[in-house]
Amino acid sequence: MSPENSTTDKSLNPFQRPRRLRRTATLRRMVRENTLTVNDLIYPMFVTEGEGQLVEIASMPGCYRYSLDLLLKEIAEVSELGINAIALFPVIPENKKDDTATQSYNPDGLVQQTVKAIKQAIPEIVVITDVALDPFTTHGHDGLVDENGTILNDHTVEVLVKMALSQAAAGTNFVAPSDMMDGRVGAIRQALDAEGYINVGILAYSAKYASAYYGPFRDALDSAPKFGDKKTYQMDAANAKEALKEIELDIAEGADIVMVKPALAYLDIICQVKEATNLPVAAYNVSGEYAMIKAAGQMGWIDEKQVILESLTSMKRAGADLILTYFAKEVALMLM
Repeated sequence: MSPENSTTDKSLNPFQRPRRLRRTATLRRMVRENTLTVNDLIYPMFVTEGEGQLVEIASMPGCYRYSLDLLLKEIAEVSELGINAIALFPVIPENKKDDTATQSYNPDGLVQQTVKAIKQAIPEIVVITDVALDPFTTHGHDGLVDENGTILNDHTVEVLVKMALSQAAAGTNFVAPSDMMDGRVGAIRQALDAEGYINVGILAYSAKYASAYYGPFRDALDSAPKFGDKKTYQMDAANAKEALKEIELDIAEGADIVMVKPALAYLDIICQVKEATNLPVAAYNVSGEYAMIKAAGQMGWIDEKQVILESLTSMKRAGADLILTYFAKEVALMLM
């Protein structure tokens, strides 16, 4: 009889032994409370102008800016892996940026042409398009700016509505306002419905924090603000109740899915949001979180694959129904 099964030590005989359910991999799978699947994943992707362009993002190893021809090939691959949705972000050349983001709602713009091509080539993939002005403005802010450097909320919302309508006309499945202007979800919903786009959903960046974890993403799009910061419109990292207020407002205005961004440092917020709503809750595993794991993995300091799976599972455990992650393709391959 092994020491584990011995009953000779009469001083320790607990009635409950939780380790009984951990003894084998089979048992652990049987009683597992949360399971990460490919259906949980949304893949953020970067599109750039030109042809044959595949440019690795220095601060995001394994992530690339794709020209449309190569983007379509990559989307076909991820779709074959079972990934159901992509989130699209454009890299806009400087000569097409201006102070009022006019390219953001150009019907022949990069995003609009990309969406049309994706829906023609791979119609089953769910396309989510970002609604914010920072990739399109010379100043890099998510909204219009007055001469004093103040972000103009209501004027910005007017442009965001135009942007969302142009994306809907191109064939997007979801518009995703990430700007954090007040009232934008309601204005976009009203405009979409009025124009007959009743089936275009809104994935709202409802609790988007002013985070230092966004740095690599801004490198990818060359969209860092040229002055100041985004703290007058993105949320204070110290606040939790405010997130629930933002969630409540976006739901009342017509959001179909609400999101918390970032994810790893905000698992408590994901949990509270999940308890506060019956809508699907998304979490954005952002670029800084991705870059840290990649850097530690490259140095051999961690088991990269296991840390990726553990991190994404923690988001699922906290309450996320959907996870936007740059690890999506890697994880889909791991889960096969």
